[in-house]
Amino acid sequence: MRYVILGTAGHIDHGKSSLVKALTGTDPDRLKEEKERGITIDLGFADLAYSDGLKVGIVDVPGHERLIRNMLAGAGGIDIVLMVIAADEGIMPQSREHLDICDILKVKRGLIVINKSDLVEQDWLALVADDIRKFVKDTFLENSEIIAVSSRTGQNIELLKEKIHDLALNVEPKSVNGIFRLPVDRIFTLKGFGTVVTGTAISGSISLDSPLEILPRKIITKVRGLQSHGEALKTAYAGQRVAVNLQGVSKEDIQRGDVLTIPDTIKTTRVIDAEISMLTDTLVDVLKNRSLVHFHTGTSELIARILLYDKDELKPGEKAYCQFRFKEPVAVMSGDRYIVRRFSPLLTIGGGAVLDPSPVLRKRDERAQGLRVFESGTLKEKIALKIFQYGLAGVGRTDLEGWIKAELPEIKKALSAILTEKKIIEHEDKFLHAEVFDAFAKKVISAVTVFHRDNPLKSGMLKESLRALFRGMDQKLFEGLVSLIGQVVVEKEIIRLRTFMITLSDDKKAGKDKILKVLEQSEFQPPTKDELAQQISMKKEEVGELMKIMATEKTLVRINDSIYIPAANHAMMIERLRAFFTKKNEMTVGEFRDMLGTSRKYALPFLEYLDSNKITLRVGEVRKLLKK
Repeated sequence: MRYVILGTAGHIDHGKSSLVKALTGTDPDRLKEEKERGITIDLGFADLAYSDGLKVGIVDVPGHERLIRNMLAGAGGIDIVLMVIAADEGIMPQSREHLDICDILKVKRGLIVINKSDLVEQDWLALVADDIRKFVKDTFLENSEIIAVSSRTGQNIELLKEKIHDLALNVEPKSVNGIFRLPVDRIFTLKGFGTVVTGTAISGSISLDSPLEILPRKIITKVRGLQSHGEALKTAYAGQRVAVNLQGVSKEDIQRGDVLTIPDTIKTTRVIDAEISMLTDTLVDVLKNRSLVHFHTGTSELIARILLYDKDELKPGEKAYCQFRFKEPVAVMSGDRYIVRRFSPLLTIGGGAVLDPSPVLRKRDERAQGLRVFESGTLKEKIALKIFQYGLAGVGRTDLEGWIKAELPEIKKALSAILTEKKIIEHEDKFLHAEVFDAFAKKVISAVTVFHRDNPLKSGMLKESLRALFRGMDQKLFEGLVSLIGQVVVEKEIIRLRTFMITLSDDKKAGKDKILKVLEQSEFQPPTKDELAQQISMKKEEVGELMKIMATEKTLVRINDSIYIPAANHAMMIERLRAFFTKKNEMTVGEFRDMLGTSRKYALPFLEYLDSNKITLRVGEVRKLLKK
């Protein structure tokens, strides 16, 4: 089965709806007031089925200038446009505006229909056709066929069906391997079913019972039922007109412009970077920087302020990079098309493509270069640049998939290629740009190198001191990134260069010997760090550093910040402790003091050390042995 969406375009009362009815047998005008007034007010829908399995969904749009917003809601997902021009009136204002809109939205294929051909002579038809050729010159319809038909008499209706069929077979299928997206264009309720929304699925697929998210409202729901033109479906695919029955959502919770998608894939935004092209023949003389505009994308309409990059104004026919800032959140992806209309009076003035729905602050000279990549670069180049912009925080695969309009296998392939080229690295399910990580690694190595130079007796730099250089980066992220740097070693709370070794001068080596000798003689009544410094005539800072070095070398054992004992004395303490517990199950502070031949002043710090290292357990006023 192949699905294609065809949209009508043209001026009011040129017979678009009657033509759809002649083609399909379905009257797309569903509203009472539409039938009473004989004009299309809102979107109408029908379908054209062919024997070879091709199904063409038709979106009939209103032609009145005051209803362009409704026309735009239907134009976003079309593959083929049927430009309808009445033989008795020829080209009219909305003929031009609709063609401009389809051109901006990059509709690639279409047919031109001269309707109501039964009302004019053949010579007049020839003149109208000639005018149309001039009208569509330099647009996507320039080489399209022109077919004269009559919805009233049926003239050439079958021929038009054949031409639609042939054109539809050449339409490039929508991305069924992308993230499911359906911009909502209609909401209603059915008795016994609840809320139903309709729209054109522009990418991906969705099945019964699948979870859905309604953006930008962030409502989580579930698919209760699926239909396409009255046919029940188990799975709906991109390119189909789809009605979705939603679970647990009221009609009032949704509005036209909302987007159905897979939960936690697409992020909403209030700021986007884009490229904009002004129409050549717009009646607006100039679009000024910071103007308010009407922004249309998918089925949504928002008020936005436009900030032109490097320009103060944009004239007809000119192009620029810009930023849109919205009052309300919007769900878009890089690559989506949009239309801009003047704020007041309403008039279509241009449009373009969304380049970055999650822009970062850039220096003035970096803006154009980055946006050029997002506009015309390869998928690999776009993804690599976006990863670079995420900086040290990195970005997950799901975030990238929800950022750009592309098939998921192609994104996976691009990421794999960039990894192979070593332009990015993967760490804990996130991607970091190699240049960003290299800059981080260089800063870490430089800081630790300087620390070693200034503190030759210290084993390394405190992790928290180093992390402070990165503006309080998340601790887990910081430690994870540091672990990837091959030139440094993390030892508990210390970071050092892998090649660093403490090199002591002869006088420092002599100082170590003095410290060890004094502490060995002191047995279990060792002098504190300050007392020791006085005894051996050294600065207490130097003594402290040497004692830490000796603890690292396992010559000494640290009891607390002030008390160290030789490793041999520590082994002796443990041996006596175990010997004591072979005879008794409990030990008092006094018994421990007497066992070591020391005073209570030292016994308490020793016991606290044993408790904290889970060698002994304090139970009330006694200790029990934990490690046999």
